[in-house]
This record gives sequence, C-alpha cells and structure tokens, in this order.
Amino acid sequence: MRQILFAGAIGLFLTLVGTPLLIKLLARKGYGQFIRDDGPRTHGSKKGTPTMGGIAFILATIIAYIAAKLITGEEMRFSGVLVLFLMAGMGLVGFLDDYIKIVKQRSLGLRAKAKMAGQLIVGTAFAVLSLQFADKQGNTPASDRLSFVADFGWSIGPVLFVVWALFMILAMSNGVNLTDGLDGLATGASVMVFGAYTFIGLWQFQESCVNADTLTNPNACFQVRDPLDLAVVASALMGACFGFLWWNTSPAKIFMGDTGSLALGGALAGLAICSRTEFLMAILGGLFVMITMSVVIQVGSFKMTGKRVFRMAPLQHHFELKGWSEVLVVVRFWIIQGMCVIVGLGLFYAGWAAEK
Repeated sequence: MRQILFAGAIGLFLTLVGTPLLIKLLARKGYGQFIRDDGPRTHGSKKGTPTMGGIAFILATIIAYIAAKLITGEEMRFSGVLVLFLMAGMGLVGFLDDYIKIVKQRSLGLRAKAKMAGQLIVGTAFAVLSLQFADKQGNTPASDRLSFVADFGWSIGPVLFVVWALFMILAMSNGVNLTDGLDGLATGASVMVFGAYTFIGLWQFQESCVNADTLTNPNACFQVRDPLDLAVVASALMGACFGFLWWNTSPAKIFMGDTGSLALGGALAGLAICSRTEFLMAILGGLFVMITMSVVIQVGSFKMTGKRVFRMAPLQHHFELKGWSEVLVVVRFWIIQGMCVIVGLGLFYAGWAAEK
C-alpha cells in the first residue's frame, strides 16, 4: 500500500514542478504546436503552444515507480517494468512523430507506414515478452486466453495472442490520440482510468491465488502475476497525469502531443493485458472507444453514401461546431468518462462476487 501512495505522490509532484520547466525549454527551442487548416477555427489561437509535453509524465511515471520501490525497499516486478517499457516505447514513436511535425513543419508527422512500423515493433516486443518469465505459480505477465474480469475460454495460442495484443495496443494508443483534441480532455479521462486500475490492482493483490490459504473462497481468487506492481504503475501514471493536467487544462500552457497520447494508450493497453481485464478496458475507457467509433462511422458513412454523420470528427469537434464551448465539451466528456469508470468497476466487482 505504501508503494502505491509514494508512487502517486511522487508522480504528482514531479509533473507539477517539472512541467513548467519543460514548457520553458520547449518554448525556447520553438517547439510549438502545428495547427491543421481543416480543424475548428477557434483552435487557431493555439498555434505555437509548446507540445511534446508527454515527456513530462513519461519521465515522472518512471522516476516515481523507481523511487517508490527504493523508498519501500520492494523489488521491481517484471509486469510493472513491462508496462513501463510499452509506455516509453510508444512514447518514443510519438516523439519522433511530433519532432518531424515541428522541425519539418509537416502536419502529419511520420509517414503512416513508418509510424505503424514503430508501433508494431514496440507492441510485438511487449506481447512476446509478456508470455515469458513465469513466477513460482506458473503465471506469466500476460495470458494467451481472452479476459474480461479474469481469463475465460480456451487458449488462443501465442501467435493469435500477439495479434490480439497488437490490436489492443494500436486501438488504445490511437484512441487516446484521437481524444487529445481539446485542452485537458485526454489527460483528465486518463487520470480516471488509471485510478480504476490502481483499485483493480490492489483488489487483485488482496484476493490473489497466491494467498489462497487465507481467503474465505479460494475459487474467487485472481491468477494475475504482480497485481500490486501494476497498481503501483497505475498510481504513478495517475499522479503524473494529474499534475500535468494543472498545466494542460484550458487554456493549455502545453500539449501532450503524440508523445503523450501514444504513451498513455500503450500504458492502458498494457495494464489491461497484464491484469487480465482486456474486454473490460472497452468499458473503463469508454470515452476513448466512443470517440474512435465516431471517426469510424464518419469515414464509413462518407465512403458509402457521400454524406457525413457528424459536422466534424472526432466527436468532440462535432459539439464545438454545434456551439458548445471547449470547456463545456471537456467537462461533459469527463462526466461521461467518469460514468464509464463507475460501470466498469461495478462489473469488475460483480464478476468477482459472482465467483464468490
């Protein structure tokens, strides 16, 4: 429990203090946001705002995790390190994308094939490694079975698991990327989901099958490797994003850029895979799913009928064009995300209680 508290507090402190230093550094180098001409007209004033702010919470999360371990004298576990690797790797791909946008003044950044290749390399490495390094109970960080609140069904095999893991990683990283269109929207939504995974990790640790001898109902235990370590990572991410939100909320002093959005999406997918809550992530991260689907619907409708369903996609821009202020859209979307987290945690508890 102390690890979780230290990780969250240190992550929060580091981004509160460190983000303004990063803002000054990026502003001095002229690393400002490139605004696309086809976006909402009201976004023109954001041009030049420092971007690549994801650097702040990526570094803060890693430092907070390590510091919490050193302070408490606990060992770093493979599951936690693996999720941090996925976060940092996806963040590196995003950093390259942001850097090209700024230096080359090319609004689309990395070429689509190069960006996809980077995500696939990092995601494949994570998926392959997550099936290795079993603990004494034989649990690896990930399972080759599908999961909701726990594993279910038959094994899909390592090859199909890698494909499934890549789908989740790409879906979540690009989902957060699409959500990151308004000041603080993706950051605030991510804080809620990481808070949920802090709770899930702690609950899974308390009801772990490792402690089956002391549980009232061993049949309801969780077969998850290093659940407490996953809670520590989630807490560090929650604290770091919370501190970053101080500077990222409207009017934003800094944007997370693809550096941050791809990293957050990777971390969310990694936590879902390692905590055996893969399908539950679609509910916990409901806002990201909703915004991603708005783009799918818009593109599909235009290609098939030549008509658009929304005034603009992603969905948040549709409501901006309907006359909602940016802050109003963000707050109402945060409320939607909060309800998704409540429903997701309710289903998680109900699934555990049903087994009990």
